[in-house]
Amino acid sequence: MKLGILQTGTSPDELKPVHGDYDDLFKRLLAGRGFTFETWRVLDGKIPDSVQDADGWLITGSKFGVYEDHPWIAPLEQFLRDAYAAGVPIVGVCFGHQILAQALGGKVEKFPGGWSVGATEYEMADGRKETLMAWHQDQVTVPPNDAKVIGHSDFCANAMLAYGIRALSVQPHPEFTPRFLTDLLDARQAVLPPEVAKGAYRRLDMPLTSEGFADRITAFFKVARNPELLPLLGQNLA
Repeated sequence: MKLGILQTGTSPDELKPVHGDYDDLFKRLLAGRGFTFETWRVLDGKIPDSVQDADGWLITGSKFGVYEDHPWIAPLEQFLRDAYAAGVPIVGVCFGHQILAQALGGKVEKFPGGWSVGATEYEMADGRKETLMAWHQDQVTVPPNDAKVIGHSDFCANAMLAYGIRALSVQPHPEFTPRFLTDLLDARQAVLPPEVAKGAYRRLDMPLTSEGFADRITAFFKVARNPELLPLLGQNLA
């Protein structure tokens, strides 16, 4: 199954020799699960010619806000609406979570409560808990009508959204490892309130459920293309 990575941001230059770029993080997260990958650098204006150029689409995180006036935002939103209408499955992460919600009629804002950074526990609608790395200030404050909230935290009410078997989006970063977050904190600590950065450093040893969440993403893509496999998801979309 070919996944098209819609790259909307880039990792800091000083992190690339060790960690690669944002698309590389997802390739590692989903390695060995039957996917091939092609990246479109949307932040450079590279939008795929057709929503059928991949079997599924994955939107990365970004330092940009979805409400900012960048020339590639509107074309990306239209592409996502077209892919959604065509039933080509979409997964969005952080900025990807937000741009998909905005494209489909939701609302994204800079959250007045500030930043969420570091290992964070999320309550899932199926009764499980996920612990994933967060790095955001913006949030989806009003989900689209088609979306169902399947995960939240005390800080982020709409942290994970399911759109049936058409789309799945998450505010935290399942692709971020403790090593990557450590280096990202070191590189970008100045943009964070000191207490937020200190808290993130303190939680670096919290066990993450990233591998399990990668399984969840994999099951979503497979079921979206083969609905007869719906039992694979269990209660993931509950």
